[in-house]
Amino acid sequence: MSLWKAGILALMIPAALAAPAFAQDQGDRPGPRFIFEELDADNSGAVTLEELQAAGENRFARADTDGDGNLTRAELIAQGQGRIEARVDRMLERADSDGNGMLTQAELEEAREDRGRHSRRGPSPERIFERLDANGDGEVTQAEFDEGVARFIERMGNRRGGN
Repeated sequence: MSLWKAGILALMIPAALAAPAFAQDQGDRPGPRFIFEELDADNSGAVTLEELQAAGENRFARADTDGDGNLTRAELIAQGQGRIEARVDRMLERADSDGNGMLTQAELEEAREDRGRHSRRGPSPERIFERLDANGDGEVTQAEFDEGVARFIERMGNRRGGN
């Protein structure tokens, strides 16, 4: 895979994953607003075609902390670490119902149930299991798992024009 394709994927994958959130009311939760602010490079309150086209370059420039035009392993890890930290902060904000900065199993389950009631962010574990258990015997073998993953990859390829 070329560096160009990798860069495009780095830009497109988060946008694709966030797409369902654009169709939902997020209230004061982070989500589409954060993505919009990241794309709105001049903070004008509107995203132009030029800003959208430059988003990958802007993201690269933010990650290239020493400005040498190359992303080192350390810079890539730092960029990923920043995204992970932001995601953890959002999870704590959403799920830490007692505000103690820690999550219990009950809080995680409650957050998952709330997300299931308020969004359509993918199938439930039960639905995934049902799809993988090809013969319906209540167990997923390695062969069934491998076949299910292959079907998923094929479907995703077909949705993206076979690429």
